[in-house]
Amino acid sequence: MTRMTLYSMPSSGNSYKVRLLLALLGRDYAHVPCEAGTPALAQAKADGKAPLGKFPVLHLPDGRVLNESDAILWYLGAGTDWVPAEPFAQAQMLAWMFFEQNRHEPVIAVRAALRCYPERAHLATPERMAALLEEGHGLLALMEDGLAGQDWFCGARPTIADIALYGYTCTADTRGGFDMTRFPGLQAWCARMAALPGYVALDHQP
Repeated sequence: MTRMTLYSMPSSGNSYKVRLLLALLGRDYAHVPCEAGTPALAQAKADGKAPLGKFPVLHLPDGRVLNESDAILWYLGAGTDWVPAEPFAQAQMLAWMFFEQNRHEPVIAVRAALRCYPERAHLATPERMAALLEEGHGLLALMEDGLAGQDWFCGARPTIADIALYGYTCTADTRGGFDMTRFPGLQAWCARMAALPGYVALDHQP
């Protein structure tokens, strides 16, 4: 193996984050799509390609393996303009990434999954969907406030925190059913993300 190989779920925001950063960096890699419910996903797990049973997973040319989307973003972004060098700015970036995985993803992504994956439809009770909608709008409001007076979440230029937050926010309306018209700042930020050189959308596969 002479280049990186990414095992990713095409419809997953967590997997999309990594594909997006790789595209923005112009990095060469092999992509193995492992969509939910497909033989490819089952085979990748059976072959031990996903040691933690989750995607995305990045396999490096030397045989090392990286799990967890935000850890992969950190690894790929290290030494580039996507990770600030100043310690406070770096910590601020990580704080948003922790927020994304601990609070944002379990609500925004889960509501989208309950709406979009047929095998999860039985879990989408009216009570649960209503609770996720209310909580999600609250989390999106926190993000809207975080962008007040600035274009990006951690200063004058985008960082991997923006990519982490974008993964599920960019489809929060179409997949999650959230009302993004409430958040003009987030909508403008999503447009800035989509205008970055090298940008690819969720449905793009390398």
